[in-house]
Amino acid sequence: MKLVAWSFALGVVAFATPSIAVADEAMTRVFTCKGDDAAMEVYIPQSAVQGAGLANVKIDRPITGAYTLDLTDAGKGKTLEPVHVSLSPDRKFVIVDQFTRKLPPTRVPVSGGTVNFDNRFGTNAKCGAFNQE
Repeated sequence: MKLVAWSFALGVVAFATPSIAVADEAMTRVFTCKGDDAAMEVYIPQSAVQGAGLANVKIDRPITGAYTLDLTDAGKGKTLEPVHVSLSPDRKFVIVDQFTRKLPPTRVPVSGGTVNFDNRFGTNAKCGAFNQE
């Protein structure tokens, strides 16, 4: 399982958007996605992850995580933004809400699949299964 400490980066994001409270804790990557123009990753607090797979994650209620949009290939770098992450009532989708950009929530199949995070760079993103690293 890949563990990334994003506390400094999340602190910078929280500072840039003062109305958002982001915990100062380590994050665990739970989704990796590759689209036509960019790569995307979704992270949630390590404290919500007890092991691999859906059964070992506590996201029945929305939690604040992080979303990366890697536009390095387009010469634009990699951005990090806070997102709300939750589980659909039927437990078949993870909902990623990019609330800071006011985009509609993205429903990513727990088993993986192709989704659109936005209509600019996050299109046709092929995501692996949730929390399988």
